[in-house]
Amino acid sequence: MKTLFIINYWKWVLFAAIGLSTMSCNKFLEEEPRNSTYKEVYWKDPKAGETAIAGNYALLRNALMDGFYGVGNRYYIYGDMTPDIYIGINRDSYSHPEIGKGNWTSNYFAQSYGNWTVFYKTIAMSNIILKEMPLVSNDILILEQADPEAFRKKIMGQAYFIRAFSYFMLTKIWGDVPLVTEAYDDPISAPHLGRTSRIDVMKQIEEDCRHAINFLSWGYKTAAERAVTANRGSAYALMAHLYLWRATTTDLTSNNPILSDVHSADTTINTLLAQGGYALTDTAKYGDIFKGRSSEGIFELNVSENTLEGSSAHIGMKFLNNNYIPTYGAAADFFTKPAYLSSHFYKIEEKEDWVWHEDIRQWVWEAVQSRGLDTLDVRFKNNFVNYTTDKPVCIKYSNIVFRNPGQQLEPYNSNNLILFRLSDIKLLQAEIALYQNNPSRAITIINASRTRYGGDSSSLLKPGLAKTEVMKEYMIERGKELYLEGHLFFDMIRTRTYSEHITWLTEARFKQGGFFWPVDPRLFSENRLLVQTEYWRGKI
Repeated sequence: MKTLFIINYWKWVLFAAIGLSTMSCNKFLEEEPRNSTYKEVYWKDPKAGETAIAGNYALLRNALMDGFYGVGNRYYIYGDMTPDIYIGINRDSYSHPEIGKGNWTSNYFAQSYGNWTVFYKTIAMSNIILKEMPLVSNDILILEQADPEAFRKKIMGQAYFIRAFSYFMLTKIWGDVPLVTEAYDDPISAPHLGRTSRIDVMKQIEEDCRHAINFLSWGYKTAAERAVTANRGSAYALMAHLYLWRATTTDLTSNNPILSDVHSADTTINTLLAQGGYALTDTAKYGDIFKGRSSEGIFELNVSENTLEGSSAHIGMKFLNNNYIPTYGAAADFFTKPAYLSSHFYKIEEKEDWVWHEDIRQWVWEAVQSRGLDTLDVRFKNNFVNYTTDKPVCIKYSNIVFRNPGQQLEPYNSNNLILFRLSDIKLLQAEIALYQNNPSRAITIINASRTRYGGDSSSLLKPGLAKTEVMKEYMIERGKELYLEGHLFFDMIRTRTYSEHITWLTEARFKQGGFFWPVDPRLFSENRLLVQTEYWRGKI
């Protein structure tokens, strides 16, 4: 049965501005029909641009954190739970362990994580802004803005960036996706759209990034804007990731990246580092990075209780127990897998010991090597406790604020959703160096990161390692730096290191695009041109 909720255009925009974006519609694009009278009134308000772009950010946050049908934290589910090494599940009523097994065919997964509606709501809002802002007269804007044209560009630049980021998430998750860049006056009569080749989607993302770069500036006008307002640096960071994703996923049958895109990523990062004004956070204040708006934050979404925008469902809260939130149980819902800690934060210990030699059938006193945990690394010390147990606790996102502090009730997580930061971008330079057949440069970059965080000296890479070994160590370093930041699964796809940690992703399945998610079958009922993701046809 077709279900349709029609609301006035102005209400749609205002609901978006406060994040109330859960109305459903009869098409997968989820755009709402407008009322022309209210539309004309809305865009004659000089503050309409600010309200609309605030709504755009709210929709993006909802897409990444709250999701569809009550599914939360989809950003982390896609990027961190898919490899079965990072997140252990102690208690769960939604069968999330199946995600780490590559089995995404259940109705729950298909209808929640397989539904892209929330991203198209965000895109629809961007499209509205990009259509309407050029039509708002300077006579209206001058009532609130000293420089109407600069204001117009700032709003439109952010809308271009948000649309580009949304499509980047879509194409990484589903591959080919419908591409719509037009705001339809009457979405009911809008044409059905099939899935557009991911190559063309990535071209659109690049084009949107370039528009954003042209419209936005470096830096921030106010401290309140830092990192949570897209600027030119945000667009450069997105474009660097785009180039590396395109370089390595355009042809899934080849392990050779497209070097022109690798070069573009290199020059993009060089520009970002030279002109962005970002700086690595002092490791003594490591935890401040994840509270948000740090010196190395490039783009993040506000989840701060300082503005009463904390989250009661942030994934970080699932890792916490009653030591942090008194009303919780002794065992957290999620935990960090011990295998992740032992395979990433290791040190080599040299010692002399008795060793049994089978060839001479006797014990011999000699130097041996053993592996232990590198507990000196700042990232280890700050992010993990109870690490000697079988269920280590991750406290990376443990900035909890109680709205009822007296009784320690109503806990809200106040850790921003970090999407791009400087450490991530600087590490990408090592990946680029490996694609450029320069492992020595990659070793220098990896060692600089490990030295900065005070890791054991035995973790430093020796010169002369083969490129494949350096790539493994690069991924270990990415895993240390970006644990639970939504990048690691996509890193494994790019670098072709997925076989190290994802047993279900065989080479054959990879070449078929079997790491892309299926699409919720319910979306087909209103769109005759839509088809299922190729790998999942006949399986769901």
